[in-house]
Amino acid sequence: MTGGCTGWFVSIDGPSGVGKSTTVQALHDHLTSEGRPARRTVEPTTSALGQFTRSHANQIRGLALACLVAANRYEHIETEIEPALRAGELVISDRYLPSSLVLQQLDGVPEDFILAVNNRAILPDLSVILTADPGLIAERISARGITHRFHLNPSGPSREVELYADAAAYLMSRGAEVLLLDTSTATPLDVARRIADAIPALPIASITSPTPTTSQEP
Repeated sequence: MTGGCTGWFVSIDGPSGVGKSTTVQALHDHLTSEGRPARRTVEPTTSALGQFTRSHANQIRGLALACLVAANRYEHIETEIEPALRAGELVISDRYLPSSLVLQQLDGVPEDFILAVNNRAILPDLSVILTADPGLIAERISARGITHRFHLNPSGPSREVELYADAAAYLMSRGAEVLLLDTSTATPLDVARRIADAIPALPIASITSPTPTTSQEP
């Protein structure tokens, strides 16, 4: 959690095709309409390290990729998340630690290694885990086209849903606040409203960050 910082940190994770980026956009727009500005961010980030990680994720695998993703996360925390929280901002990250606990395991990395390389990462004040029916997720991925090697396994959606449930359980065991939301039939605005209701009102802080790109599987 974010300790003595005056801001609030929300992460949004979930399987490919569950609607993460759409939800992040809907949440940002909904909060803005309520006069509650938020800083949107994304992992891998838009830094040089984040762009390298994003562009080479189909070539670099396993332990090496897990270390790259963790390094980019620490950079993300140190250069963007923590400064924004100290300034009293509401930060919304499109992907965070739960995505590593899922995607790196799908890449053959042991869970204890993932936890070890991420053990200095701060926990969000609210971790949102989106889920949906695996069959529906598979249909969405097929409709938009396969963009990553993680999408090639037909059993991928079912396994991702299982691993995200495990990630939620791990975070709760650490005392984190976790919000599990099923997007199978809910609209992005419905989901955004549920998340917004779980975020406390904060003093309005000025947000000057550029809009990040949408996330991709690292």
